[in-house]
Amino acid sequence: MSKFDEAIVTYQGELSKLGISIDATLLTSVTKGLGPSIYNADSSKVSSSDPEEIARVKNNFLIGKLGLANGPELDAAIQAVVNQMGASNRNKYRAIFYALLTINLGKESFYA
Repeated sequence: MSKFDEAIVTYQGELSKLGISIDATLLTSVTKGLGPSIYNADSSKVSSSDPEEIARVKNNFLIGKLGLANGPELDAAIQAVVNQMGASNRNKYRAIFYALLTINLGKESFYA
């Protein structure tokens, strides 16, 4: 099994623990879009307690990659995903976090 496939299995296990369902094709597409960052223990997860990290998610992913306009709805979407994954959850995997943001903001077509 490749490291990429191992990462997908890890993400699916985490989703199962959280009781969240994400389309496997979307999760795979989002994960591929993250490139080698998924293999680094630090960059593979989102630290929701770090304001700089949240700003990076907003600016680099939501605005930069998905092309969304900056506004309070982006902050609300990020907070909704933090709540969905659990604020105290230390395993907020970036691929899952970004896939949930994509779903919550109705941007699944970006990865179609």
